[in-house]
Amino acid sequence: MPSRHQDIADDLRHQITSGRMQPGERLPSETVLADRYAVSTVTLRHALAMLQSEGLVEKIHGKGNFVRRPLRKIMYVGGWGTLDPWTAAGPALRVTVRSNAVQADGHLTTLLKVPTGSPLAEYFCLSLEEESPHGLARIYLPRDLAPAGVLDEDFAGQEAVTRFAVLGPPPAAVRETVCARPATPDESAALRISPTAVVLAITRIATDSTGRVVEAALLAFPRDRVDAVFTTHHVIDERQTQA
Repeated sequence: MPSRHQDIADDLRHQITSGRMQPGERLPSETVLADRYAVSTVTLRHALAMLQSEGLVEKIHGKGNFVRRPLRKIMYVGGWGTLDPWTAAGPALRVTVRSNAVQADGHLTTLLKVPTGSPLAEYFCLSLEEESPHGLARIYLPRDLAPAGVLDEDFAGQEAVTRFAVLGPPPAAVRETVCARPATPDESAALRISPTAVVLAITRIATDSTGRVVEAALLAFPRDRVDAVFTTHHVIDERQTQA
């Protein structure tokens, strides 16, 4: 038997999919909706969380819940370590960047293969279509390899920032690990998705010709906003060719 919050989610979902509520429209406040359905705000929030996880509703901090506008998908190109220029281009998609000076600890020491306390540059990049987040990247480089002027409008590598590409020196190799997992609290807040929503998480490690890690990037995309494409090349076994 459907629970009360499922009934509420079904009713709101029908209003959205039928066009009675338009993309970008603000939903009534949680208090008003709770009164309308004669439920507690806790039950009402469970219903809204279902719609958020389905990508129908997004909650904007300090403003309320809104019917989410349909978002075009972007493509992440594995092996190149970048967003596809065709899907990431256009005036509608923009990237905000915030930089910090941090010290390596915990997971970062393992990813970058550096001692605890090593100086790093951190770049927090968030891609948005209008005001709706598409994906985020936290990029870490050894401080001595961090390019100057990343936040300047005339930065030569601005396209790299926009496409979540490798920011440091051109790497000799890029290794990417991909998994689907629940969003972390920080990711759900930044991407405006339900804490129970699933994200496509990519850990990208770039190394130079000596094997030094020149960059570690942690990327996360809501599952309905990205496609990841990886191209493999058949490797011929030299032992067979010499037989």
